[in-house]
Amino acid sequence: MATAVETLQTPTDDMANGTNLFAPDDMDTEMSALTSKMALVSPTSEEYDSLAEIIKARVEEGQGENIYVIGIGEGDKPGLKDEDLEASVATLQSIAQSLGLECVCLRVRQAEKGKVSEFLLRKKVAQQDFMEIRVAVVGNVDAGKSTLLGVLTHGELDNGRGIARQKLFRHKHEMVSGRTSSVGNDILGFDVAGNVVNKPEHGNLDWIKICEQSSKVITFIDLAGHEKYLKTTVFGMTGHAPDFAMLMIGANAGVVGMTKEHLRLALALNVPVFVVVTKIDMCPPNVMQDTMKLLQRMLKSSGCRKIPVLVQNKDNVVCTATNFTSERMCPIFQVSNVTGENLGLLKMFLNLLSTRHKYDVTQPAEFQIDDTFSVPGVGTVVSGTLLRGLIKLNDTILLGPDSLGQFQSIVIKSIHRKRMPVKEVRGGQTASFALKKIKRSSIRKGMVMVSPKREPKACWEFQGEILVLHHPTTISVRYQAMVHVGSVRQTASIISMSQETLRTGDKALVRFRFIKNPEYLRTDMKMVFREGRTKAVGTVTQLFLQTGNNNSSTGATNNHYTRHQRSGKKSHQDGSGQAGRSQSNSQKQNKKGRRPRNHKSPYDYSQQQQQHSTVSMTAASDGSLTTGDHAATSTASALSSLSLTSISNTTAAGAATTATALHSDLSAPILSIVAPP
Repeated sequence: MATAVETLQTPTDDMANGTNLFAPDDMDTEMSALTSKMALVSPTSEEYDSLAEIIKARVEEGQGENIYVIGIGEGDKPGLKDEDLEASVATLQSIAQSLGLECVCLRVRQAEKGKVSEFLLRKKVAQQDFMEIRVAVVGNVDAGKSTLLGVLTHGELDNGRGIARQKLFRHKHEMVSGRTSSVGNDILGFDVAGNVVNKPEHGNLDWIKICEQSSKVITFIDLAGHEKYLKTTVFGMTGHAPDFAMLMIGANAGVVGMTKEHLRLALALNVPVFVVVTKIDMCPPNVMQDTMKLLQRMLKSSGCRKIPVLVQNKDNVVCTATNFTSERMCPIFQVSNVTGENLGLLKMFLNLLSTRHKYDVTQPAEFQIDDTFSVPGVGTVVSGTLLRGLIKLNDTILLGPDSLGQFQSIVIKSIHRKRMPVKEVRGGQTASFALKKIKRSSIRKGMVMVSPKREPKACWEFQGEILVLHHPTTISVRYQAMVHVGSVRQTASIISMSQETLRTGDKALVRFRFIKNPEYLRTDMKMVFREGRTKAVGTVTQLFLQTGNNNSSTGATNNHYTRHQRSGKKSHQDGSGQAGRSQSNSQKQNKKGRRPRNHKSPYDYSQQQQQHSTVSMTAASDGSLTTGDHAATSTASALSSLSLTSISNTTAAGAATTATALHSDLSAPILSIVAPP
């Protein structure tokens, strides 16, 4: 059974009485009549139209749904008489029908002056226009994350030995070990009335049928709990843009392992968190009590500052779901995947969750890529999240940045949402796009597809304000670590800091530089900085954009040339680049005549090296020869034509004179190629 803790708060009617459809900016003198608890009893035609406009605006702000409370208003105690409540319900249902909304009664409770009723207003949508909420599932290994998702999405209880989680695993080694190592996705659909529509056929879910019957779809992002898969978990939290995080805790194990790490990650990314305590059927009461006390202490700590609320009935669910968007409240569910205890409360809570983001479809489109595929018969397919704007079929859009920071124009061939073909995608929705005339090898995670109106530019360097959560020693300039910004995951180096060194708990402005590729970033993006046991979080504050073929606009140098030298890869421009210093054709021909490296010289190599360095330095001081690599090579070639006897008997001054004479006879100009810094 679920075990309560006396110190944990439970939702009260006072908290619920603070819930109203109207925002504070609506409550002026002209709106006083509309915000009173008697507004729906017998409204005039003008008041009826005004109420309809307000309800329509609030439903649109809630991305297609909202909760309306009858019996609560300004300037009076909550509660209505039975006849007034019936009249108000009739008016609300009439307005909902005129706006194409479904009106579902959530609960009726007794208040001080009568009854208070709460209704869920949900927009009736087409088959391809369902609402979507993304929930990231985090927690320590063996907390029951995949098992709970298998029970929720497939509607079958677990047998206590992990049969439910087998339906979610993607790889054979996951089935053998029972541990998730990759980012998994599964969906839970609700119809207009809030009923679950998931009906597996022979153990398999048909996503298309679920989406066709659903008015709201919950997308679960199943993340890994083991410490060695932390980079996968961080990428899932940053790249998949979850609306909420579900923190899983095993009742028998308690708050252990990566639980605190995942909670810190969610708090750093400003993702609202609710907690699910599993395995309550096998946990002794005293252990359960200790787990709940430790959980409460963690949520109330100075770094978290959450209000833990234990959910025990449907009234608690409605109250917590209505006030959950404040980010201070943290609902706690105690469930069992074997007996099914309290799973109904969790499903009801998921049905009432509403997105906290406002997506403007009028802005230019921006889509971040979190995975790529090559589908036979279709071609290259990319999947990800549309952060803003609108993308339609056959739209021309920019894809990039590539390794040189360039964006190329592509055409959208087809669009799928949850495996269902659609004609358009709006901000806040996840989708997959089939692209025309592009290879999968040219696309990587972290790239974006943006509207040409945005005029995107890539950047090598950016500045962020970071907070060091943990570091064993100190962080200084030239320190390198993995940076997660959105779907971007790349090693970056620190090139400057507002402080000389950083330690655990320090906060500073830090300028980073990507090591491998330029990336597309925006200011105010959340970032995670990690390397080994080092962890830091922060926000992008400034970008140093790439202009033309240069990498930066404010003091940053062009580093494409040195990057190819450092990585040892061929140039992407002409496919015939050479790692290291650039060389002319004549130099390449001279390489063919060189003797093997293991061939021993017939004379003293150390003496020759000393003479060559003397020649190069003397000639440079004379102003006729630069101390570059080509000049040194030319001088060495000229000296090698001399007899071995003359070289061995030549002094340093004689070598300098010989080099000067040789240089004066050379008719071809000598090109000095100095290695870039």
